[in-house]
Order: sequence, then C-alpha cells, then structure tokens
Amino acid sequence: MKISTQIIYNLFAPYYCEKRLFFAYHQIKPMEPGPFEELIYKLGMRHEKNYLNNIGEYVDLSEGRIEERATLTKKLMANQTPVIYQGVLQERLLIQGKTIEITGIPDFLIYENGNYCIRDCKLARHIDDKKHQEIIAQLKIYGLLLERIIDQRAKKIDVVMGDNSILEINQINSIRPEEVLAKVIKIVEDEEAPYSPVGWSKCNGCGYRHICWEIAVREKDVALIYGVDQNLARFFWDKGIKTIEQLLENYNEMSLSEVYRPWGEKLQKVGKKARKILLAAQAMKERKNLLLKKIPLPEASNYVMFDLEGIPPYLDDLEKIYLWGMQVFGEKKSSYLPALAPLEEEGDYLGWKIFLQNSKKIFQKYGDIPFIHWAPYERTKIKLYLDRYGDKEGIANRVISNLVDLCALAKDTIILAEPSYSLKVVEQVAGFKRTQEEYGGNWAIAKYIEAVETEEKGIRKSIIEKILKYNQEDLEATWKVFQWLKKQNDTLLF
Repeated sequence: MKISTQIIYNLFAPYYCEKRLFFAYHQIKPMEPGPFEELIYKLGMRHEKNYLNNIGEYVDLSEGRIEERATLTKKLMANQTPVIYQGVLQERLLIQGKTIEITGIPDFLIYENGNYCIRDCKLARHIDDKKHQEIIAQLKIYGLLLERIIDQRAKKIDVVMGDNSILEINQINSIRPEEVLAKVIKIVEDEEAPYSPVGWSKCNGCGYRHICWEIAVREKDVALIYGVDQNLARFFWDKGIKTIEQLLENYNEMSLSEVYRPWGEKLQKVGKKARKILLAAQAMKERKNLLLKKIPLPEASNYVMFDLEGIPPYLDDLEKIYLWGMQVFGEKKSSYLPALAPLEEEGDYLGWKIFLQNSKKIFQKYGDIPFIHWAPYERTKIKLYLDRYGDKEGIANRVISNLVDLCALAKDTIILAEPSYSLKVVEQVAGFKRTQEEYGGNWAIAKYIEAVETEEKGIRKSIIEKILKYNQEDLEATWKVFQWLKKQNDTLLF
C-alpha cells in the first residue's frame, strides 16, 4: 500500500470527512476547483515563493520523478546540505502490522546544529489542537519519516504561517502520526466508502459535494435535518437510524432529549434541541414549513436591506470589509447605495467613511428605520470597524441600534423543510431568482482579489460591476425573504 501525506490532508480539510479521504485515495474525480479554491492555491504558492526568495541558497528538488527526488534527498541530507526545497521523504513503515510506503514532500528541510528541521509554509494564521489538524498531521508524519530515514528526530517541526510568524508544532500532542496513519489504512482498505454525515457548511467547500449530497437527498439521510450535528448523525447511524422517517419512528421529544452524543472530549445531552429537531424532521418529511409562533418582524414604512462583503484575515494582513451594501425598500425605495473601498492605501478607512456617509443620508431622509441583515456578520463587523477607526458623529452606533437579524428571527419562529437557513437556501423558498450564474461570498472574495491585482482597467471595471450586482441581489433577496416571512404570519398555522 502506498500513501501520500497530501492524500491524508483530505481526511481533515476543509472539515473532517472519512469519505473524502476514501474518494481521493481511490482516485474518484472531484469537481473542478472554483474561483475561491484557485485563489487559495495561488495565494499559498505566492506565500511559499516569498519565503523561498528570502531564505538564501538552497537546492531545488521541486521537479523530477518522485523516486529520483527521494533518493537525491537522502544523499543531500547525508551531505548535510543546508537547505533542501521540496525534498521527498519516502519510507516504508510498519503500522499496526501492515507495511505501507509513505511519501511526504515538506517545503523545506533545513540543517541546523547537527540536525534537520522541517518547515512548511501555510496560509493559516491560527493553528492549534482544534484548528487545522490537517497541517499538524501532515507535518508530524513528515517528522516520523525523517526520523526513520536519518535515525534522528527532527530538531524542529514548524510552520511559516500566513502572517509570516513561525509556529513550532512539536508541543501540540493532540495529533499522533501513527494513530492517523492507522485510521487512514482502515478507511482506504474498505471496499465501500465509509459513512460520513453530510453538512451544509462541511460539504460546501468540498469537491465531492455533488456525489454525497445527491445520495443524502435521495436516501433522505438523517444528517440533512437542521439541528442534527455531525456527532448526533453518527450516533443515529450507529443505532441503525439512517433516514428522516426512521428518526421519527424511533424517537419522541422525551426520548431524543435524553440522548447523549460526543461533544469535544465529553458527552452532551440533546436536551431542549430535541423538539426542533423532530419538527424539522417532520417538515422535511412532509415538505411543509411549520410556523411555531408569530414572527416579530419590525413594523415600518421603509426598511434598509444591509449586506457586507469582506475578506477574512487569512487572505490579508487585515480583516477587511471591501463593500458595505445598502438599499431602502418599502414605500420610498432608494437607489442601491454601495460603499466600495477604493483600491488605494487608505481604501479600508475610506470605505468605512463612505458607509457612514450613506447611513447618515438614510437617517436624514427616513429617520430611524430598521436595518435588516441576515446572520450576525454585519453587527460584528460594524463593531470591529468602530474599534478600528471610530465614529465621531455616532452614526455607526445608531445603525447598530436599528439592526434586525432576520435570520435569527426566522430560526426562532419557523421550521423550514430545508437543511439550512443560509440566505441562498431561504431566498429560493421565498421565490427569489438571481440573474448571475456565478455568485456567493467566496466567489466575490476571489473576484475582488482578482480585480485588485489586475493591471487592466477594463477587466477590473467588469469584475467590480459583477461583485456590485451580486451584492445588490443579496439585498433584493433579503427583501424578498422579509416579505415572504411577513406573509407566513397570515398564511401558516401550527
């Protein structure tokens, strides 16, 4: 059996999934990477090359046949070569009575004070025993291979993170390489793909989503039920409860509330969540939404729909909002009011300033009207920018006092016959249709960075127009959902 550490990566990232590892090992073709995945790869390679350009002299083994590179890596290490780039560590290891050939390709092997150190470049900015276990597992297996090859433990195993700080992972003991390899062997040796529960967030960034999600929907997998987390889905599966109908047949609110499932290192009771889980199962079985109580929607003549587009900190030195989108809907509809951060040194601050100016104009014309948004992101980021740049006129705090999280209201009052309360899901329930084939938060991030980096003004203008259109349609979708929820108070009975 042959295993590469890159294949092992599939077990942990983007979320823990045995099935993805099985598919990757057996060379089942995933979907083509989208703009966001291509962006992550591009930025990762850039990060690695930037570090490489500043490391001094090195021997480059990045090209050639794997076996030849592995042989040459051993020779270079025997000669105490100071820096080896993309060397190949390849060795046969005995894991639980089975001999497997493992191949790992660390970015750098660095000779220091009589021993070799292993160093990889990663975009991640936070790595610990819970975050980015794939990185820890990969590097620790490198360490295991190096120890067998040179009969010496690696002096250091560390990561050059996205902010260029260096983190030693030797002290992170939650991941043991032999245990990971034993688990990998067990998964890939099975004749059939193992069960791994689907999940809206879990599957969203996976190249095999089209396979697993289609099967889950066809078989009415219990994991589709909103509120059934990964550990609870595995508990049900182990009990032989694999479908939505089987859950309803075998549990009532009392018995489900008494179930304990793994939660971190402990067990946690389902408790009060049982009621909504069973109601969600019933809704999905009947394909009918259930209104629990009147939705406390704010009453006003006009409403601001509010949506932000941002760049997460692992893609930039600073967590940024590059687009603050607003539009008033109701009796006196406004034009679309985007506050787009200019592509210049002070752009982040200027984007914030434009947002405050647009908000001030809305208050001057409409008074204190509700600012409707979907999920907590908008509230969190306004507070972030208040801390970063301040607001002498108090406009931001006035916006905060008028914020209404429509997603939170929906979750509290209506059970959807859907696996998620994502806006992209609920807008379809409400009957909203988008005009662009490509869209989504990750798509917008990828396109925005493309716009920032292109030298072609025409291309930049075209990309920005598509991002603005996407954001505007997010606002229109939020308004459509708001109207739909308003109708449910009159049309749905429970």
